[in-house]
Amino acid sequence: MRYVFLLGGLLGFALAAGTALYMGRGPDRIFFDGAVGCLCGALLFRWLWSVLLGGLRETMVARQRAAAAEVAKAKPELSSLKS
Repeated sequence: MRYVFLLGGLLGFALAAGTALYMGRGPDRIFFDGAVGCLCGALLFRWLWSVLLGGLRETMVARQRAAAAEVAKAKPELSSLKS
């Protein structure tokens, strides 16, 4: 999680500062825009990471439930064959 947060901050800073530099703003404004971009990028990446992890968790739980249901469905057939 920490690395995703740092990566988002770095990309946000680079994008915002690069855009401000391209627009010809002063050094103080470039740094300010970069700082705001850093914060926004970090928070955005954190949110996206939590959404991604939530989706992966739901997928894993759904697969486990499906596998358990398949095993439970196949188990009575095996017990009837033994009798």
